[in-house]
Amino acid sequence: MNSKQALFSLLICVLAITGCDTQKQALVGNELALTRAKQTLDSLYQNYSVSGTCLLRENYPSNIGDYTATYLASEEQKNMPNLYSYLWPYSGTFSAVNALLETTSDANYKSLLDNKILVGLEEYFDTRRTPEAYASYINSAAQSDRFYDDNVWLGIDFTDVYTLTKEAKYLQKAQLIWNFIESGMDSNLGGGIYWCEQKKESKNTCSNAPGSVLALKLFKATKDSTYFVKGQHLYEWTKANLQDSTDYLYFDNIALDGKIGKAKFAYNSGQMMQSAALLYQLTGDKNYLTDAQNIARACHNYFFMDYATEQGKTIKLLKKGDIWFTAVMLRGFIELYQADRNKAYLDSFNQSLDYAWEHARDEKGLFSTDLSGNTHDNRKWLLTQAAMVEMYARLAAVK
Repeated sequence: MNSKQALFSLLICVLAITGCDTQKQALVGNELALTRAKQTLDSLYQNYSVSGTCLLRENYPSNIGDYTATYLASEEQKNMPNLYSYLWPYSGTFSAVNALLETTSDANYKSLLDNKILVGLEEYFDTRRTPEAYASYINSAAQSDRFYDDNVWLGIDFTDVYTLTKEAKYLQKAQLIWNFIESGMDSNLGGGIYWCEQKKESKNTCSNAPGSVLALKLFKATKDSTYFVKGQHLYEWTKANLQDSTDYLYFDNIALDGKIGKAKFAYNSGQMMQSAALLYQLTGDKNYLTDAQNIARACHNYFFMDYATEQGKTIKLLKKGDIWFTAVMLRGFIELYQADRNKAYLDSFNQSLDYAWEHARDEKGLFSTDLSGNTHDNRKWLLTQAAMVEMYARLAAVK
Protein backbone atom coordinates (compact mmCIF):
# COMPACT_ATOMS: atom_id res chain seq x y z
CA MET A 1 0.00 0.00 0.00
CA ASN A 2 1.49 3.36 -1.01
CA SER A 3 1.38 6.50 1.17
CA LYS A 4 -1.68 7.99 -0.57
CA GLN A 5 -3.63 4.75 -0.23
CA ALA A 6 -2.67 4.59 3.42
CA LEU A 7 -3.91 8.17 3.95
CA PHE A 8 -7.23 7.40 2.28
CA SER A 9 -7.66 4.27 4.41
CA LEU A 10 -7.00 6.35 7.52
CA LEU A 11 -9.54 8.95 6.40
CA ILE A 12 -12.20 6.31 5.83
CA CYS A 13 -11.54 4.95 9.33
CA VAL A 14 -11.91 8.45 10.79
CA LEU A 15 -15.22 8.88 8.96
CA ALA A 16 -16.45 5.51 10.20
CA ILE A 17 -15.68 6.51 13.78
CA THR A 18 -17.15 10.01 13.57
CA GLY A 19 -19.98 9.31 11.16
CA CYS A 20 -22.49 8.87 13.96
CA ASP A 21 -22.10 12.59 14.70
CA THR A 22 -24.17 13.40 11.63
CA GLN A 23 -26.98 11.14 12.77
CA LYS A 24 -27.45 12.39 16.31
CA GLN A 25 -30.45 14.46 17.27
CA ALA A 26 -29.58 18.14 17.38
CA LEU A 27 -30.13 19.80 20.75
CA VAL A 28 -30.70 23.50 21.23
CA GLY A 29 -28.25 25.24 23.52
CA ASN A 30 -29.68 28.76 23.29
CA GLU A 31 -33.47 28.92 23.15
CA LEU A 32 -33.48 32.73 22.91
CA ALA A 33 -31.33 32.66 19.77
CA LEU A 34 -33.62 30.01 18.28
CA THR A 35 -36.71 32.13 18.98
CA ARG A 36 -35.04 35.08 17.28
CA ALA A 37 -34.16 32.94 14.24
CA LYS A 38 -37.77 31.84 13.88
CA GLN A 39 -39.15 35.37 14.28
CA THR A 40 -36.73 36.76 11.72
CA LEU A 41 -37.65 34.02 9.24
CA ASP A 42 -41.31 34.94 9.73
CA SER A 43 -40.48 38.61 9.07
CA LEU A 44 -38.57 37.64 5.93
CA TYR A 45 -41.51 35.79 4.40
CA GLN A 46 -43.99 38.44 5.46
CA ASN A 47 -42.07 41.19 3.69
CA TYR A 48 -40.33 39.60 0.71
CA SER A 49 -42.81 37.01 -0.60
CA VAL A 50 -44.31 37.40 -4.05
CA SER A 51 -47.95 36.32 -4.04
CA GLY A 52 -48.73 33.22 -6.09
CA THR A 53 -45.10 32.10 -6.35
CA CYS A 54 -42.36 30.54 -4.26
CA LEU A 55 -40.04 33.39 -5.26
CA LEU A 56 -38.99 36.42 -3.25
CA ARG A 57 -38.25 40.06 -3.85
CA GLU A 58 -34.67 41.35 -3.59
CA ASN A 59 -35.42 44.22 -1.21
CA TYR A 60 -37.96 45.73 1.14
CA PRO A 61 -39.39 48.08 0.12
CA SER A 62 -39.03 46.68 -3.38
CA ASN A 63 -38.59 49.89 -5.45
CA ILE A 64 -37.97 47.71 -8.47
CA GLY A 65 -37.04 50.50 -10.87
CA ASP A 66 -34.23 52.18 -8.90
CA TYR A 67 -32.15 49.24 -7.69
CA THR A 68 -28.84 48.10 -9.15
CA ALA A 69 -27.36 44.76 -8.17
CA THR A 70 -23.68 45.58 -7.77
CA TYR A 71 -22.49 41.97 -7.51
CA LEU A 72 -23.06 40.91 -11.13
CA ALA A 73 -20.51 40.63 -13.95
CA SER A 74 -22.63 42.10 -16.77
CA GLU A 75 -23.41 45.83 -16.84
CA GLU A 76 -26.53 45.11 -18.88
CA GLN A 77 -27.81 42.65 -16.31
CA LYS A 78 -26.93 44.93 -13.38
CA ASN A 79 -29.22 47.66 -14.70
CA MET A 80 -32.17 45.43 -15.55
CA PRO A 81 -35.20 45.93 -13.26
CA ASN A 82 -36.41 42.57 -11.97
CA LEU A 83 -39.53 41.52 -10.19
CA TYR A 84 -37.75 38.75 -8.28
CA SER A 85 -34.48 38.46 -6.41
CA TYR A 86 -31.32 37.18 -8.01
CA LEU A 87 -30.14 33.68 -7.15
CA TRP A 88 -27.58 34.69 -4.53
CA PRO A 89 -30.04 36.47 -2.18
CA TYR A 90 -32.64 33.76 -2.74
CA SER A 91 -30.12 31.05 -1.87
CA GLY A 92 -29.67 32.62 1.56
CA THR A 93 -33.06 31.26 2.55
CA PHE A 94 -31.82 27.74 1.78
CA SER A 95 -28.89 28.21 4.17
CA ALA A 96 -31.11 29.81 6.80
CA VAL A 97 -33.70 27.05 6.87
CA ASN A 98 -30.99 24.38 6.65
CA ALA A 99 -29.50 25.86 9.81
CA LEU A 100 -32.88 25.75 11.54
CA LEU A 101 -33.43 22.15 10.42
CA GLU A 102 -30.00 21.13 11.70
CA THR A 103 -30.55 22.87 15.03
CA THR A 104 -34.09 21.65 15.70
CA SER A 105 -34.65 18.49 13.61
CA ASP A 106 -38.13 19.96 13.11
CA ALA A 107 -39.92 18.33 10.14
CA ASN A 108 -41.68 21.62 9.42
CA TYR A 109 -38.39 23.05 8.18
CA LYS A 110 -37.83 20.02 5.97
CA SER A 111 -41.28 20.64 4.51
CA LEU A 112 -40.50 24.32 3.98
CA LEU A 113 -37.33 23.36 2.11
CA ASP A 114 -38.98 20.80 -0.14
CA ASN A 115 -42.27 22.55 -0.82
CA LYS A 116 -41.25 26.19 -1.04
CA ILE A 117 -37.54 27.01 -1.07
CA LEU A 118 -36.36 24.28 -3.42
CA VAL A 119 -39.41 24.72 -5.66
CA GLY A 120 -38.48 28.37 -6.08
CA LEU A 121 -34.82 27.50 -6.51
CA GLU A 122 -35.61 25.37 -9.56
CA GLU A 123 -36.82 28.53 -11.31
CA TYR A 124 -33.11 29.42 -11.57
CA PHE A 125 -31.95 26.01 -12.81
CA ASP A 126 -30.50 26.28 -16.30
CA THR A 127 -30.62 23.20 -18.51
CA ARG A 128 -29.91 25.08 -21.75
CA ARG A 129 -26.16 25.14 -21.14
CA THR A 130 -23.87 22.33 -20.11
CA PRO A 131 -22.89 21.38 -17.53
CA GLU A 132 -26.27 22.15 -16.02
CA ALA A 133 -26.20 24.60 -13.13
CA TYR A 134 -28.05 27.47 -11.51
CA ALA A 135 -28.15 30.81 -13.32
CA SER A 136 -28.12 34.17 -11.61
CA TYR A 137 -31.72 34.92 -12.58
CA ILE A 138 -34.85 32.91 -13.29
CA ASN A 139 -34.82 30.85 -16.48
CA SER A 140 -38.08 32.28 -17.85
CA ALA A 141 -36.25 35.61 -18.31
CA ALA A 142 -33.43 36.38 -20.72
CA GLN A 143 -30.40 34.13 -20.27
CA SER A 144 -28.25 35.31 -17.36
CA ASP A 145 -24.68 34.74 -16.24
CA ARG A 146 -23.75 31.72 -14.15
CA PHE A 147 -21.41 32.15 -11.19
CA TYR A 148 -19.27 29.42 -9.72
CA ASP A 149 -19.57 30.90 -6.23
CA ASP A 150 -23.37 31.14 -6.43
CA ASN A 151 -23.45 27.44 -7.24
CA VAL A 152 -20.90 26.34 -4.67
CA TRP A 153 -22.98 27.82 -1.82
CA LEU A 154 -25.92 25.75 -3.07
CA GLY A 155 -23.72 22.67 -3.30
CA ILE A 156 -22.73 23.08 0.34
CA ASP A 157 -26.38 23.40 1.37
CA PHE A 158 -27.44 20.36 -0.66
CA THR A 159 -24.63 18.34 0.90
CA ASP A 160 -25.57 19.51 4.39
CA VAL A 161 -29.21 18.56 3.99
CA TYR A 162 -28.17 15.20 2.54
CA THR A 163 -26.02 14.63 5.63
CA LEU A 164 -29.03 15.39 7.81
CA THR A 165 -31.60 13.32 5.87
CA LYS A 166 -29.65 10.76 3.78
CA GLU A 167 -32.08 11.42 0.90
CA ALA A 168 -30.24 10.74 -2.34
CA LYS A 169 -31.92 13.57 -4.27
CA TYR A 170 -29.93 16.16 -2.33
CA LEU A 171 -26.60 14.43 -2.88
CA GLN A 172 -27.36 14.15 -6.60
CA LYS A 173 -27.85 17.92 -6.76
CA ALA A 174 -24.63 18.54 -4.85
CA GLN A 175 -22.69 16.30 -7.22
CA LEU A 176 -24.26 17.94 -10.26
CA ILE A 177 -23.14 21.30 -8.91
CA TRP A 178 -19.65 19.95 -8.29
CA ASN A 179 -19.46 18.96 -11.97
CA PHE A 180 -20.21 22.58 -12.86
CA ILE A 181 -17.61 23.85 -10.38
CA GLU A 182 -14.99 21.59 -11.95
CA SER A 183 -15.80 23.03 -15.37
CA GLY A 184 -14.60 26.36 -13.97
CA MET A 185 -11.08 25.07 -13.28
CA ASP A 186 -8.09 25.14 -15.59
CA SER A 187 -4.29 25.30 -15.47
CA ASN A 188 -4.04 29.11 -15.61
CA LEU A 189 -2.28 30.35 -12.45
CA GLY A 190 -1.57 26.75 -11.56
CA GLY A 191 -5.20 25.81 -10.92
CA GLY A 192 -8.14 27.32 -9.09
CA ILE A 193 -11.75 28.14 -9.93
CA TYR A 194 -12.95 31.19 -11.83
CA TRP A 195 -15.66 33.51 -10.50
CA CYS A 196 -18.03 33.75 -13.47
CA GLU A 197 -18.54 31.32 -16.35
CA GLN A 198 -19.05 34.15 -18.85
CA LYS A 199 -16.19 36.33 -17.57
CA LYS A 200 -13.13 34.19 -16.91
CA GLU A 201 -10.83 37.01 -15.90
CA SER A 202 -10.04 36.20 -12.26
CA LYS A 203 -9.95 33.36 -9.80
CA ASN A 204 -11.56 34.40 -6.55
CA THR A 205 -11.33 33.26 -2.97
CA CYS A 206 -15.13 33.21 -2.88
CA SER A 207 -15.18 30.33 -5.39
CA ASN A 208 -12.07 28.45 -4.27
CA ALA A 209 -12.39 28.50 -0.48
CA PRO A 210 -16.01 27.25 -0.43
CA GLY A 211 -15.06 24.96 -3.32
CA SER A 212 -12.64 23.30 -0.92
CA VAL A 213 -15.32 23.15 1.80
CA LEU A 214 -17.81 21.58 -0.63
CA ALA A 215 -15.32 18.96 -1.81
CA LEU A 216 -14.42 18.01 1.77
CA LYS A 217 -18.08 17.79 2.76
CA LEU A 218 -18.74 15.60 -0.30
CA PHE A 219 -15.86 13.38 0.79
CA LYS A 220 -17.42 13.02 4.23
CA ALA A 221 -20.80 12.28 2.64
CA THR A 222 -19.62 9.77 0.01
CA LYS A 223 -16.22 8.51 1.25
CA ASP A 224 -15.00 9.03 -2.33
CA SER A 225 -11.34 10.00 -1.86
CA THR A 226 -11.21 12.00 -5.10
CA TYR A 227 -13.23 14.70 -3.36
CA PHE A 228 -10.70 14.83 -0.52
CA VAL A 229 -7.81 15.24 -2.96
CA LYS A 230 -9.56 18.08 -4.78
CA GLY A 231 -10.65 19.80 -1.57
CA GLN A 232 -7.15 19.67 -0.16
CA HIS A 233 -5.67 20.96 -3.44
CA LEU A 234 -8.08 23.91 -3.55
CA TYR A 235 -7.19 24.79 0.02
CA GLU A 236 -3.47 24.71 -0.70
CA TRP A 237 -3.87 26.63 -3.98
CA THR A 238 -5.89 29.37 -2.32
CA LYS A 239 -3.48 29.64 0.59
CA ALA A 240 -0.51 29.90 -1.76
CA ASN A 241 -2.08 32.49 -4.06
CA LEU A 242 -4.43 34.61 -1.98
CA GLN A 243 -3.41 34.68 1.69
CA ASP A 244 -1.92 37.89 3.07
CA SER A 245 1.22 36.62 4.78
CA THR A 246 1.26 39.63 7.11
CA ASP A 247 -1.99 38.85 8.92
CA TYR A 248 -3.33 35.42 7.76
CA LEU A 249 -6.43 36.98 6.14
CA TYR A 250 -7.39 36.38 2.52
CA PHE A 251 -7.46 38.72 -0.44
CA ASP A 252 -10.45 38.71 -2.77
CA ASN A 253 -9.06 37.53 -6.10
CA ILE A 254 -6.14 37.07 -8.43
CA ALA A 255 -6.47 38.18 -12.07
CA LEU A 256 -5.01 36.12 -14.89
CA ASP A 257 -2.16 38.64 -15.15
CA GLY A 258 -1.26 37.88 -11.53
CA LYS A 259 -2.58 41.15 -10.08
CA ILE A 260 -4.15 40.69 -6.65
CA GLY A 261 -7.48 42.27 -5.73
CA LYS A 262 -6.65 43.11 -2.13
CA ALA A 263 -10.10 43.66 -0.62
CA LYS A 264 -10.66 41.52 2.48
CA PHE A 265 -14.11 40.13 3.09
CA ALA A 266 -15.26 38.10 6.07
CA TYR A 267 -16.60 35.16 4.11
CA ASN A 268 -13.35 34.54 2.24
CA SER A 269 -11.23 34.14 5.36
CA GLY A 270 -14.11 32.37 7.10
CA GLN A 271 -14.31 29.68 4.44
CA MET A 272 -10.57 29.08 4.56
CA MET A 273 -10.92 28.77 8.33
CA GLN A 274 -13.67 26.19 7.85
CA SER A 275 -11.68 24.28 5.24
CA ALA A 276 -8.63 24.18 7.50
CA ALA A 277 -10.75 22.94 10.42
CA LEU A 278 -12.28 20.23 8.21
CA LEU A 279 -8.83 19.16 6.99
CA TYR A 280 -7.67 18.93 10.60
CA GLN A 281 -10.75 16.87 11.47
CA LEU A 282 -10.11 14.50 8.56
CA THR A 283 -6.33 14.13 8.80
CA GLY A 284 -5.34 14.96 12.37
CA ASP A 285 -2.59 17.18 10.95
CA LYS A 286 -2.12 19.94 13.53
CA ASN A 287 -0.76 22.31 10.90
CA TYR A 288 -4.32 22.69 9.65
CA LEU A 289 -5.57 23.40 13.16
CA THR A 290 -2.89 26.07 13.52
CA ASP A 291 -3.96 27.56 10.17
CA ALA A 292 -7.58 27.72 11.31
CA GLN A 293 -6.68 29.28 14.66
CA ASN A 294 -4.46 31.89 13.02
CA ILE A 295 -7.25 32.87 10.64
CA ALA A 296 -9.76 32.98 13.50
CA ARG A 297 -7.59 35.30 15.55
CA ALA A 298 -7.07 37.58 12.56
CA CYS A 299 -10.79 37.65 11.71
CA HIS A 300 -11.68 38.50 15.29
CA ASN A 301 -9.23 41.38 15.25
CA TYR A 302 -10.22 42.67 11.81
CA PHE A 303 -14.01 42.22 11.60
CA PHE A 304 -14.96 43.05 15.21
CA MET A 305 -14.46 46.22 17.22
CA ASP A 306 -14.65 47.24 20.85
CA TYR A 307 -17.95 49.05 21.28
CA ALA A 308 -19.22 51.02 24.28
CA THR A 309 -22.93 50.50 24.89
CA GLU A 310 -25.22 53.17 26.26
CA GLN A 311 -24.94 51.43 29.64
CA GLY A 312 -21.17 51.98 29.60
CA LYS A 313 -20.33 48.33 28.97
CA THR A 314 -17.71 47.48 26.34
CA ILE A 315 -18.60 44.58 24.05
CA LYS A 316 -17.14 43.01 20.93
CA LEU A 317 -19.36 44.14 18.06
CA LEU A 318 -19.23 43.13 14.43
CA LYS A 319 -18.24 46.03 12.21
CA LYS A 320 -20.73 47.32 9.67
CA GLY A 321 -20.56 45.34 6.46
CA ASP A 322 -22.22 42.62 4.43
CA ILE A 323 -24.10 40.57 7.01
CA TRP A 324 -24.17 37.45 4.87
CA PHE A 325 -20.37 37.54 4.63
CA THR A 326 -20.41 37.55 8.42
CA ALA A 327 -22.79 34.58 8.55
CA VAL A 328 -20.47 32.56 6.32
CA MET A 329 -17.51 33.55 8.51
CA LEU A 330 -19.46 32.22 11.51
CA ARG A 331 -19.55 28.79 9.85
CA GLY A 332 -15.76 28.75 10.03
CA PHE A 333 -15.71 29.76 13.68
CA ILE A 334 -18.20 27.03 14.56
CA GLU A 335 -16.22 24.39 12.64
CA LEU A 336 -13.10 25.45 14.55
CA TYR A 337 -14.97 25.37 17.86
CA GLN A 338 -15.77 21.69 17.23
CA ALA A 339 -12.01 21.10 17.16
CA ASP A 340 -10.57 23.30 19.91
CA ARG A 341 -13.62 24.14 22.07
CA ASN A 342 -12.49 27.75 22.43
CA LYS A 343 -15.78 29.58 22.84
CA ALA A 344 -14.36 33.11 23.11
CA TYR A 345 -15.01 33.98 19.47
CA LEU A 346 -18.56 32.64 19.55
CA ASP A 347 -19.18 34.73 22.68
CA SER A 348 -18.34 37.79 20.56
CA PHE A 349 -20.88 36.74 17.96
CA ASN A 350 -23.50 36.26 20.67
CA GLN A 351 -22.76 39.72 22.10
CA SER A 352 -23.13 41.28 18.66
CA LEU A 353 -26.38 39.52 17.82
CA ASP A 354 -27.87 40.22 21.24
CA TYR A 355 -27.11 43.90 20.73
CA ALA A 356 -28.38 43.87 17.15
CA TRP A 357 -31.72 42.43 18.23
CA GLU A 358 -32.39 45.49 20.38
CA HIS A 359 -30.78 48.17 18.20
CA ALA A 360 -30.62 47.18 14.51
CA ARG A 361 -34.19 45.91 13.86
CA ASP A 362 -37.04 48.01 12.55
CA GLU A 363 -40.74 47.80 13.35
CA LYS A 364 -41.19 45.06 10.75
CA GLY A 365 -38.50 42.90 12.33
CA LEU A 366 -35.98 43.55 9.54
CA PHE A 367 -32.30 44.26 10.17
CA SER A 368 -29.99 47.00 8.96
CA THR A 369 -26.36 46.25 8.21
CA ASP A 370 -25.07 48.42 11.05
CA LEU A 371 -25.59 46.18 14.05
CA SER A 372 -24.87 49.05 16.44
CA GLY A 373 -28.08 50.74 15.31
CA ASN A 374 -26.28 54.05 14.83
CA THR A 375 -27.31 54.11 11.16
CA HIS A 376 -30.29 52.49 9.48
CA ASP A 377 -30.78 51.25 5.93
CA ASN A 378 -33.74 52.72 4.06
CA ARG A 379 -33.90 49.58 1.96
CA LYS A 380 -33.37 46.16 3.55
CA TRP A 381 -31.75 43.42 1.45
CA LEU A 382 -33.24 39.93 1.44
CA LEU A 383 -29.84 38.33 1.96
CA THR A 384 -29.21 40.35 5.12
CA GLN A 385 -32.37 38.94 6.70
CA ALA A 386 -31.57 35.36 5.66
CA ALA A 387 -28.08 35.74 7.12
CA MET A 388 -29.47 36.88 10.47
CA VAL A 389 -31.75 33.82 10.57
CA GLU A 390 -28.78 31.59 9.81
CA MET A 391 -26.57 33.12 12.50
CA TYR A 392 -29.19 32.98 15.25
CA ALA A 393 -30.03 29.38 14.28
CA ARG A 394 -26.39 28.24 14.24
CA LEU A 395 -25.60 29.91 17.56
CA ALA A 396 -28.68 28.33 19.08
CA ALA A 397 -27.09 24.92 18.63
CA VAL A 398 -23.78 25.79 20.31
CA LYS A 399 -23.47 24.52 23.86
